[in-house]
Amino acid sequence: MPVILACAFAVLGSQRPRPVHIGILLDTIMAEMGDGPFTQWALPTRPSPAPTAVAAAASLMALARRPIIAAGGDAVGAVADLRARAEHLGTPVFMTINDKGILPAGHPLILSGNLDLQAMRDEMAACDVILAMGNEFGETEMYPEPHPLRINSSLIRIDIEPLHLTNLVPATPGIVSDAELACTALLATLRAAGPARRQGATRTSQLRHRIEADLWPACKTDRALMAAIVKALPDAVIASDQTEPVYAANPFHQAARPKSCLNLSLVYGTLGHGLPAVLGAGLGAPRRPSVCLIGDGGLRFSLAELASAVAARVGSAIIVWNNASYGEIKTMMAERGISPISVDLLAPDFVTRAEAMGCHAMAPTDLAGLKTAQAASALRDVPTLIEFRDPSALAQAFRSRDGEALAAGPQARGAEDR
Repeated sequence: MPVILACAFAVLGSQRPRPVHIGILLDTIMAEMGDGPFTQWALPTRPSPAPTAVAAAASLMALARRPIIAAGGDAVGAVADLRARAEHLGTPVFMTINDKGILPAGHPLILSGNLDLQAMRDEMAACDVILAMGNEFGETEMYPEPHPLRINSSLIRIDIEPLHLTNLVPATPGIVSDAELACTALLATLRAAGPARRQGATRTSQLRHRIEADLWPACKTDRALMAAIVKALPDAVIASDQTEPVYAANPFHQAARPKSCLNLSLVYGTLGHGLPAVLGAGLGAPRRPSVCLIGDGGLRFSLAELASAVAARVGSAIIVWNNASYGEIKTMMAERGISPISVDLLAPDFVTRAEAMGCHAMAPTDLAGLKTAQAASALRDVPTLIEFRDPSALAQAFRSRDGEALAAGPQARGAEDR
């Protein structure tokens, strides 16, 4: 057992962060452990980049006229250096969903959208250098219809796992390294080469406008929903399930800081993930408010976890978007001329069930009710379930004067509000 545990921690500490599973046979787990002595194993250090690879990458970045940074979820450990490098070079930064917050909300170099939008695909094809850090370029970054990426330039890929440097898009060069160590080394080399010569904020702003034109209509409605959530709970960790408001919010939502988005609503699968994820967020960061965004279909997969949250005294807000169906699947069927089958649900009374398990619960019908419910949730040590039983009516409320003001973003409000 000591050897196996040492191996597990070696994997945990030197590869992509994720759980490590150990299977123990029944006769082993029932055996006497003994008194030792036990060896303390030295854990491996995280891999650092090869100096020659750093020099090659820095040379490409320094000479680039139209670069872009594509940061994935594994770049969250390199927040300070990645931001400094982007600002030094004046480079637009595209962040995948779980990487949001590397640049703070409102930063002039943040790109919105996802890699499936035409404006982003055109930009990726037109760049002369792309720096991809911890980014797999998988279908999870492309919604609603994944397309093959066209990259006609030098692609610098930094990843802690060698095999990720060879998937889908070839790297020139590929750097096997911990993101933070690679970013620190690359930034030092770039600074030694002298000041940058480009203004990235203007280019980023122009690209954001093209991306905005590509967003589908639901994004405009659900932008107000996300704005209301963020305004009520500015430092919240948001755990997202698979539901229409989440799909619509992913392209434009910005986080105040890293590790604020727990999001697996990317392509298909993982229904029900949002509720146990927000329970983990509440336990792992008890001083921060936490919010779960989930649909009625997803909540049916993990409804019993409300009792676990009550037992663990986790005061999260659970926002349920109840359209009595698997709405995304139903829409896709209709778009493809398929007669919908098994997608209309008889949803339970979530408010009554949540109250029966010890939660607070309510069903607001307007934006003001959402704000009140969220504010109250942050003061409790048990979950607050907030159910919207008529999403179409709520969407209409978001199109009201208040909703339009929220959707317009900080540029449309006064300086004192910003």
